[in-house]
Amino acid sequence: MNEVFRQEKKYLISIDEYVKHSHFLSQLLHQDPHNGADGYMIRSLYFDTLDDRDFFEKVNGIYIRRKIRLRVYDPSSEFAVLEMKQKQGPYQKKRSLRIQRADAVLLCKGNYSPLLKYPEPFAAECYAYMNMYCYRPTAVIQYNRKAFIAKENKIRITFDNQIEATESCFDIFSDHLKMNPVLDRFNVVLEVKYNHFLLSYIRNMINQCTKSELAVCKYVLGRRNLLNHLS
Repeated sequence: MNEVFRQEKKYLISIDEYVKHSHFLSQLLHQDPHNGADGYMIRSLYFDTLDDRDFFEKVNGIYIRRKIRLRVYDPSSEFAVLEMKQKQGPYQKKRSLRIQRADAVLLCKGNYSPLLKYPEPFAAECYAYMNMYCYRPTAVIQYNRKAFIAKENKIRITFDNQIEATESCFDIFSDHLKMNPVLDRFNVVLEVKYNHFLLSYIRNMINQCTKSELAVCKYVLGRRNLLNHLS
């Protein structure tokens, strides 16, 4: 199991700003080892309660809240990563556990019993929590990410674009998911994740962004049917 505790800031920037800042960072920081020429794919299945508690807590800005998701980086992968992100004011705690593909397939169907065979306490916690509060699969979010790392202060900077989602199929291993765009193709989500403080040149880069800090997360964007119902 892996655990990180950090601050996260998000900004909505243009594709032109993305190209500019990505080129700037490539000369100063380490690239994520998974980066290709255009980054790498991320696909996540989000779970929520029957009354969409996690969704509404995010929308309403509740100070302490959480999200649970199952993530893959390639549909042909033999494993997936179960993650729980807990928001505590300005800080995020993220815990994650790698699980086998066959077990992940059952989780995609709402069967969480495979978690009981993993020895990590986090697996048992997720099993109990997701059953106690009647979690079920709600949306798959997919996007392309390019990431940079400043090892001096465990700073991670990511650019996410081509964000798509579906609320009709939850098989994250499928090669034929019918996804719908949930954000303009010319917009990019910039995320800055850090433990203690930001290095000055990264702070200056953020200050150059023409858009303000972004409050809406990709999970909320992906729940388009629910958003349409609320409007």
